[in-house]
Amino acid sequence: MHRKTRIWAIGGMWVATAVAWLRHTLQRVLQNGSSQPRRLRLQLLDMARLDHSVRAELAASGKLFNAGYEPTMARVHQRNAQRLRQVIEAIGWPGADLAGPDGAEASWLILQHAISEPDLLRRALPLLAAAAREGKADPAHAAKLEDRIRFFEGRPQRYGTQLDWDADGNLSPGEVEDPQRLAERRAAVGLPPLEEQIEDARTRATAEGDLPPADYQAYLDARDRWAFDAGWRADL
Repeated sequence: MHRKTRIWAIGGMWVATAVAWLRHTLQRVLQNGSSQPRRLRLQLLDMARLDHSVRAELAASGKLFNAGYEPTMARVHQRNAQRLRQVIEAIGWPGADLAGPDGAEASWLILQHAISEPDLLRRALPLLAAAAREGKADPAHAAKLEDRIRFFEGRPQRYGTQLDWDADGNLSPGEVEDPQRLAERRAAVGLPPLEEQIEDARTRATAEGDLPPADYQAYLDARDRWAFDAGWRADL
């Protein structure tokens, strides 16, 4: 066997073994009657803390908003996404019943930031929505995930939760489906009025030094190209 082929084969065997071990371990913990496996919860919290700390460091240095998807941040998101994918394959959505309320919050954060993994977000949406209906997840989390998928696919949002720069240099939700009933839909899942979210987002962007793009059309073109390359859209 060629050396490179052999390395890939060994690597594939290792990943398969790791996934099988994780699935077996989590299922065994659940079978033992624990509703909040400590190891799973701590793993999810550690992943979320890493996300927060790297983001804060990059924002403080001015690198986070320089241009496009910052590579260091992207690597953290991708690594966390791979781990979350293994958890979902093993036990389904890690909601509050399996990971505790803070672990469920961490699960959603990791998923929401896994923007280079369209299939993972799409696969997880019905799982998260079901968990929300059963009281095992926050309904607002499912709403934000649905909007995130729609945003990257270039479709109107349902809840207006995903804000981006507009042509006037302001953060806004862009196109929203059936805007006359937007406030009703947001209230139904526990989201605050849109005006409050927009004000909070703009205040945070100012504090972090996140500025509107100098060339708006170039920004749109780069965003759409990234969405296409990542697999969110079938065409440009």
